[in-house]
Amino acid sequence: MRNRLTDALIGIVLGAAVTVTITAQQPARQGGAAAPGRGRGASRAARPDRIAGHPNLNGIWQAINTANWNLEDHSASATAFWQLGAIFAIPAGQSVIVDNNGTIPYTPEGLKKRQENQAGWPKSDPEAKCYMPGLPRATYMPYPFQIVQGENDILFIYEYASANRVVHMTNHTEAPVDSWMGWSNGRWDGDTLVIEVNGFNDLSWFDRAGNHHSDALTVTERYSLAPGGNHVNYEARLEDPKTFTRPWTIRMPLYRRREPNVQLLEYRCVEFSEELLYGGLKKKPE
Repeated sequence: MRNRLTDALIGIVLGAAVTVTITAQQPARQGGAAAPGRGRGASRAARPDRIAGHPNLNGIWQAINTANWNLEDHSASATAFWQLGAIFAIPAGQSVIVDNNGTIPYTPEGLKKRQENQAGWPKSDPEAKCYMPGLPRATYMPYPFQIVQGENDILFIYEYASANRVVHMTNHTEAPVDSWMGWSNGRWDGDTLVIEVNGFNDLSWFDRAGNHHSDALTVTERYSLAPGGNHVNYEARLEDPKTFTRPWTIRMPLYRRREPNVQLLEYRCVEFSEELLYGGLKKKPE
């Protein structure tokens, strides 16, 4: 269930657009008829195709790929957790990078830093510590996220670590301070939602393979609703002159969760990382 802070954020973002349904609904049925009701005499309005003239992106979405393991091509391989057998082995996956021959164009210093990150995994991975995931990683982690779209600003809520961000659609300003999730300014390019995100700190990773960035990162995201409304074509262009020799782009579909009464649940993972972070500080028995 959503926590009180998330509910408050939803109320702020939607503002006067109280008629917009924020739960993940099925697309409107053919002919615009209302979906079957739950219980005698109940009915539910058909999902609107557009909100304030723009495609309706409301819903719960999830990526189905191995990008959170590694954005680049990678073979199946074992991890150090041999006690788990195949349960926590790394699945093979194809690169989601659509340029630069499917690889990340690191500077020599950036490549060295990735190797250091890999050597310290998993303890070095911010995901293991329940830190905010950053972008674009929050989009393709193995957890769903929700888009709450009204007539003005748009809210993204992520199941992992209860992360969230507001996309400022009109009042575009610079980030007041660097942060894990950055600062998001959005606009519509025809029927595509375009979000420019900057103001990041340099602490988040792109995946479990140690791919990383600096505080100079800018992510330009594009969300395009596909015909039928059941998946979004997602693209993110990444620029960081401190870490990469040139910009590069990832691309993937995001799928609408269509289970009856689907909702975003909580994954407050802080308590699961306490032993990892602070276990060494415990007083040892004499």
